[in-house]
Order: sequence, then structure tokens, then C-alpha cells
Amino acid sequence: MAPELRHLRYLLAVAEHANFTRAAEDLRISQPTLSQQIKQLERTVGAQLLDRTGRTVRLTDAGEVYVHYARRALHDLAAAERAVLDVADLGRGHLRLALTPTFTAYLVGPLTAELHTRHPGISLDVKEMPQDRIEAGLLSDDIDLGIAFHGPHLPGIAATPLFTEVLGLVRGPGRSRAHGSGPLSVRDLADHQLALLSGDFATRGHIDAYFAAHQVQPHIAVEANSIQALTEIVQRTTLSTVLPDAITHDHPRLEPVPLDPPLPTRTVALLHRENAYRSAAALAFTRLTQDVVRTRGYAPA
Repeated sequence: MAPELRHLRYLLAVAEHANFTRAAEDLRISQPTLSQQIKQLERTVGAQLLDRTGRTVRLTDAGEVYVHYARRALHDLAAAERAVLDVADLGRGHLRLALTPTFTAYLVGPLTAELHTRHPGISLDVKEMPQDRIEAGLLSDDIDLGIAFHGPHLPGIAATPLFTEVLGLVRGPGRSRAHGSGPLSVRDLADHQLALLSGDFATRGHIDAYFAAHQVQPHIAVEANSIQALTEIVQRTTLSTVLPDAITHDHPRLEPVPLDPPLPTRTVALLHRENAYRSAAALAFTRLTQDVVRTRGYAPA
């Protein structure tokens, strides 16, 4: 007798919760039924998969190996189901998109609007997360596409350059310039109070590297983990910040201040898993993204 899909899902639930009661509640079945089904699976494969002797339920060595292949089999099955539902006319479909946080401030809105206009039958699941989690999600088939930065990637990740992101110093409207109207020297930034993104943003690491390269110790008065918070703060105080030019362009009350030398640019890329099935929705979104980037006039990659 071959194992059935429910057996695999039951085993994965127990492995995740390390407890039969919580796993049964999550699966919405009774605990005796769950225990019976797991024992049936163990008889079928001819090995004990769970160690029930401790305070928590643990996978045996055989269980660890079996769960590895069971998880992969369920991922492959989910991909197969999406492929069957995928239709060439894009009348329906589903896309799982992840992006790093700064792109939610200026890119996800135009992309979603264009997708809804062109293909209203495609539903979109958007998640914001760090780049390392995006790449891990692509490899585990939890994400279809990611928007992040080009650079060293995990093995198995393919990147298509989209555009060049330019960062710049930004201040609120009508703020006086103590150093004239020309570019502001990076060394003069030490005299300016700054509001910057917090250290969990990749953009903050890029900014810190710029200051370190020029041996400048910035005066950071405010740290925030939200682009919206930064733009509000800068518009209402004498503080300056560093943001992608694309965000500044979308906020007419923010004024760019040229820096000398300018901050290094970064290449924005669309990420996907190599050799993975790419649905019609994913291919359409790829084309759509390239069109939006050109229409909005972002610097070519």
C-alpha cells in the first residue's frame, strides 16, 4: 500500500509542532485519528518515523530523511497544480511576489496597478522581506518572483537586471543651505542632523559603507524602520535623510541635495529560481515590470 498525500501532510504537521495535540488542532482532526494515520504510514514505509518517548515528539533519523523527501514532493505537487491551472490567455492565475522594503514605497504600487489593468484575473500575493529570505523562499518554491538587488546570490537563483537605483540626500521644503547652492561635500554632512533607516534595512548598510569609505561620522538624530515615517519627519523638521531618487520624485515636498561625491548606485533585479516552471502570470509580470520601469524613466541597469 502506497502512502497517501494526507499521510505526508500529517507527518509534516507533527514534525512542525513536535506535538500530536497541537498538530491535530492545526489539521482539524482528532488526536487518535492523527496517531492512527501516522502509525499506518510507519507500517507502510517499514520504519519508525517519530520518537514519542520524550516530552516532545521528535523525528527519528529515518523520519528526518523521509520528511525531506515528503516536503519536496508536496512542493512539486503544488507546482504541478499551479501549472495545470495556469492558462495562456491570462484570464486567471496567481502570483507570489516578494520584495525588499524600500520598493514598497515607490515600485509595488505602480506594478500592482498595471497588473490589475492588464490582467485583472490574476491575483497577487505580496510579501515584504529581507533579500536573504526572498532567495530562500524562491528556492523552496514559496515565492514565484522577487525584487531585490543584484549581487552575489544563492546557488540556484537567477537575476534579471531591471534598473539602476540612485540614492541621494533629501531635505524638507524651503530649508536654507549653509553651504551655498552647489553640491554638498560628504565631509560637510557631519554638520547636518540626519534621520536614517534603521540597521535592518540593506539601504542603511549601503549608506553606512559610503560614510565609512569617506571617513565621515554622521550625526544621526533619528532612526526609523519605515520609509513613510522618514518622509514625514523630514518634511516637518530640519533633519535630512537619504532615500532613493524614485521616492523623492514621488514626493514634491522633498528636495534633493546633490552630494559630492554622490552615493554609489545599486542595480535592482528581478529574481527567480533557475530551471523552475514559470507560469504565464510570472512571465506576464516580468514583461510588465520591464515596461513600468521604462515608462517611469528609471536609469537603465
